[in-house]
Amino acid sequence: MALPDTLDAVFSDALDRLEEGARNRRSAMHLPVVATADADARVMVLRHVDREHVEMRFHTDARAPKTAAIASDPRIGLLCYDADARVQLRLRGTGRIETEGAEVEAAWEESSNFARRCYLAPHPPSSAHAAPLPNLPDDVRESEPDEARLNHEARAHFAILKVRLEEIDWFSLAHDGHRRALWRRDGKSTWLAP
Repeated sequence: MALPDTLDAVFSDALDRLEEGARNRRSAMHLPVVATADADARVMVLRHVDREHVEMRFHTDARAPKTAAIASDPRIGLLCYDADARVQLRLRGTGRIETEGAEVEAAWEESSNFARRCYLAPHPPSSAHAAPLPNLPDDVRESEPDEARLNHEARAHFAILKVRLEEIDWFSLAHDGHRRALWRRDGKSTWLAP
């Protein structure tokens, strides 16, 4: 596959890879590392890419520590790497947590009951405990909870993380010479020395 040779083609390639990551759980871009401004990093499932607005969407528990971190400082860094294609994407943007609205409701509705049951967790994510625990109610650890319970109890903890990308640092590793480019929302995109 030929490498992109214009900045527009690099930007398109990056978004194509991210969109594939949101659609395909086997894609290398499906599980990016997401870091908040407090340098806390975690792997998250990429759920959606809004190409027009250059935004990404993830699902999260509204009680998670990243919610307060993002409210305090919305800067977000993301890292994706496709080892087969030898393409790395380093992304920077601003995040916001949303718990209400049409997009949140649509994200909830498109989630499976198995995925929704995670939000029945009785303890907030990252809370300390004396022993290991699955953080699921005993009655749903091996079964699917009913819709009414999910919509009442679990929905209260469900949120989305929206990341508005400001920069995409695209880096392609190649034996005949690496290539690197930086897309910037402010229009100051450029090629970079690898």
